[in-house]
Amino acid sequence: MNRQALHAALMEASIPGGYYRIEGVHEPVPTPPDFLFVRRAADGGWETGAHERGRDEIVARHPDEATACAHLLRLLV
Repeated sequence: MNRQALHAALMEASIPGGYYRIEGVHEPVPTPPDFLFVRRAADGGWETGAHERGRDEIVARHPDEATACAHLLRLLV
C-alpha cells in the first residue's frame, strides 16, 4: 500500500479527513489541532505518529512506505 492507496482506503472507510495527515497526499487546511500522521523520516525511513497540543510524538518507525501506511490504516480503522 502506498500513500495514495491509504488515502483512498480511509476515504472509503469514511474516516474524517481531519483525523489524519498523509505527507504529500492529504494535508488538511487548516491544520487540525490533533491528528495521526505518516511521513518520511529524515533518515529515509518512514514514521507514524500523533500530533497533539502542537507536538509530534512518533509511535513507530518503519523501513518502507507500505509498512508505514498499513500501520496508520490499522490505527484509524
